[in-house]
Parts: sequence; structure tokens; C-alpha cells
Amino acid sequence: MGAEVEVRTTEGVIAGEETAHGAVFRGIPYAQAPVGPLRFRPPARPEAWAGVRPATAYGPIVPQNAIPGSFGLFNPVHPAGADCLSLNVWTPDPGGAGLPVFVWIHGGAFSTGSGADSIYDGLTFARDGVVCVTVNYRLAAAGFHHVDDGERGSGAFGLLDQVAALRWVQENIAGFGGDPGNVTVGGESAGGMSVGCLLAVPEARGLFRRGLLQSGAGHNGLPAEVATAVAERFRAALGLAGSRPGSERATSDEELLAAQAIVATEVATSPDGATFGDAIASGMAWQPLVGGDVLPQRPIDAVAAGAAEGIDILIGTCRDEIQLFVGVAPDLLPIDDAVIGPLFDATFAAGPVDGAAARATYLERLGDVGVLDLWAAMETDRQFRIPAVRLADAQAGFATVHAYEFAWESPAFGGRLKAAHGLDLPFTWDVLADPTLTPLIGEEPPQELATEVHAAWVRFVTDGDPGWPAYDPERRVTRQLGGETALVEDPRPAERALWDGVR
Repeated sequence: MGAEVEVRTTEGVIAGEETAHGAVFRGIPYAQAPVGPLRFRPPARPEAWAGVRPATAYGPIVPQNAIPGSFGLFNPVHPAGADCLSLNVWTPDPGGAGLPVFVWIHGGAFSTGSGADSIYDGLTFARDGVVCVTVNYRLAAAGFHHVDDGERGSGAFGLLDQVAALRWVQENIAGFGGDPGNVTVGGESAGGMSVGCLLAVPEARGLFRRGLLQSGAGHNGLPAEVATAVAERFRAALGLAGSRPGSERATSDEELLAAQAIVATEVATSPDGATFGDAIASGMAWQPLVGGDVLPQRPIDAVAAGAAEGIDILIGTCRDEIQLFVGVAPDLLPIDDAVIGPLFDATFAAGPVDGAAARATYLERLGDVGVLDLWAAMETDRQFRIPAVRLADAQAGFATVHAYEFAWESPAFGGRLKAAHGLDLPFTWDVLADPTLTPLIGEEPPQELATEVHAAWVRFVTDGDPGWPAYDPERRVTRQLGGETALVEDPRPAERALWDGVR
């Protein structure tokens, strides 16, 4: 343990510890514990404390269920608890000034994860001159249950947690050497989707200068009718069907977790697309409410209208996102010759070509592959690549945009992962030595690629330029990271064009 380092925050003095590259402060509360009367309500400012508060251990993570079928790859290991709304700060120099700031929002399908996960080791950013902040926010039902239309923040409490953390950064980060005027908020998967939402959240305006979206864009969220249907199922699973809104506040964490697991399974397996369509399409029952007081519009629509004017973004995806699920648990996916045709037909019903023609276009590139790989290529575009392209196109008229595609293929799982979802994280964070990542990236991942990718992220966080030309909707210049690691104009245009008119 390093020497003690003290910093004064708005609530009191905290004591972190020195590291080889500055100092780290863990478990800093940015809001009160969201329990009792504060459950399913906007975050409340933390209470002040007297004396010096230790900040050398991570705070409790948000209570959550394990990820089914993930083989433990992304399941958090830190203990959960009520006082979970905390953040962690790594700084190169707590006595410095004007350092760039990177605030990280973790992924996990809006249902799992924490800012304490070992993959998010802010020491690598502090080493390179960046103040790094990782954040916990309420997940699943705790964060995104639609209590009632009259409840402020209903269906988006998790987003309000993120806003509260960003406000804490504005108020306090100068005390850690950071520049509150040079804040980049970034995230991956649901974290990237959260950044896409924050671009459209009026309360977040002015709290950050740049957005970094990894495998997440601006198309996620549930309209009120879907969020209400999910909420009704949730109350029923709690045994509160027909009760008044808000009665859920009296339930325990254990009851909430059990009920949300029931609802997640029901939504994932429901044939009722008319009721749960937006949730079924993403496989996520819990997402931010669209149309409420926190997120008035679907993020992509708000961004296209200029809601994020002046906010530069770096956005991209992994080339084979859905291969994570195909490679890790193919037996869990009921995709075969009998259903692949109808799936393509339904997906492209509103597009410029029919399902058969779309399938043929993908096969021109993929060659003789099985139906799971074909489905994965289509779903990668539907859930990740096309939303990223559309957000980049929308924001390019209002700020500077840079785009990337991560293309390095993992040897893990017999090579079935290819360049799968989440594979970019060990490289962007430059943490290849973390032994918990070996099942994902193999025994000898290329350090030179991690050095290159991490340096690009540091450059973007510092001054908005990752080191390659900006994106525009005509040329769509995209940097490939891994593989050939080259600049490409409009990657896979024939496949992109299939999605014109498809929501």
C-alpha cells in the first residue's frame, strides 16, 4: 500500500493512496444509498462527513444477477451492497492542474457490471497523463423500472445516476488535477449506449466535452408503452399486481433481483413482439425510458436534431460483435436452417431488398458459412454497426466525428470469437496482463496493438484527435484497428445499404 494522499471534495476530505503513476481514490460516494424512500427515485446528494474518509477500497457494487451463459467471463467479483453509488479516481498528479479527464461508464446490458471491474484499471490512463474516473450506476430494475409517469426520472434513474456522477466531476475534479472543461465520457456496450443517451439528455448538457462510444450508439431505449408493459410484469413478479405505483420501494434487494430475473426471461422468450418489441429486439428488458423527462427523444433523433452540437465523438464497433454469443454458447442459440430465412425476411421487410437478397449479399463476403455465422453477421449490423454509422452520420453535421472498427481476432474458443463484442476492451485499457482476460484474448495477445489503440484513446481524450482523419457521411473514413490496421472508406457498403429504411 502506498503513502496516504488527501484531497478535499464538496462533502469532505478523502484519503487515497500513492501509486507508481500518481494516486488512486476508491469508493467515493457521489449520491446517497438508493434504498428505502430513495429507491426508484432520482439520486440524492451524498451527506457530508467530518474528519478524513478512507478511499482505499472499492465501494459496494450495485446488486445484480449473474449473466446467464457467460461462463463467468464478465461477472463482477466484488461484493454488492446498498451504498453502491460511488466512483473511483486515478490521477497522475493530485496537486496538478489542467489534466484531461476520462469518465468511464461500464457495460453489461444495463443489468450487470461495475466501475470496480479489473479490466477498467484507470492506472493505465493516469500513467499517460489522464485523470480517469470509473462509475457505478443503478442497473436493471433498480435503474430503469418505469414506476409511474408522474415520478421524476421514472424509467431512467440509472441515467440520472450518471448525470449526478458527471456533476460530481464538474464540482470536484480540479482537486485531483483535472480540468472540468476537458471531460470525455466514454463507455462500451450498455456504457456506450449510455453515452449515446447522455448526448440527448438535457440535464447532461455542459457536463462533458467529448463522447467515446464503443459498441454502443443512439438507438437503445424503451418507448413508454413497452416500459409500462415491462413494469407491469415486474410488479406481478413481485406479487404486487394491481398495487399502487411506488409500492415496490418496500421490497428487498433479494426480491427485486428474483423478480427482475423472471421478467428478463419472460421478455427474452416472449413471442409477443407487439408488447415487448423494443425489448425483444435488443434482448434487454431494462433500458432507459424514451419520452420521459430525462430522455425526451430517442437519442439518434435528438442527435440528428442537434441536441449534442459541439460535442466531438469517437465511435466504433468490433467487426464480429455477435460472435461473442455464437462462439461462447452456440448451443444456447436456436438458429438453424428452418428459421434463418424467416429471420432475414422479417428483418428486411421494410428495406430496399427482400430477405433472400439480403442473405445473398452477406454470403458474398462470408462465403460458405453456417447459419449461426450468417445470423451473427446480420445481427452485428442490426444491433451495433448500423446504429454506429447512423449516429456518426447524424453528429458529423454538428461536431467532429472519428470512427473505428476493431478487427483483431481472438484465438480463444477455437477461434470462434473472431473480433467479438468486448474484445476491444483489454486493448483500449491496455490491460492484456490481467489474468481474468485470458479466456477472452488467449495467452499471447499482441501488446503492440494495445499500445497503439490505448494511445489513440489517450489522444482523443486529451485533444479530440485520435490520430486519423475525421469522419463524414460521404466518405465514412474508418480506422481499422487490428487486422490490416488501415484506413477504409465506407466499410462493406453493400451490406450497409441493405439497412436503408430498416429501423
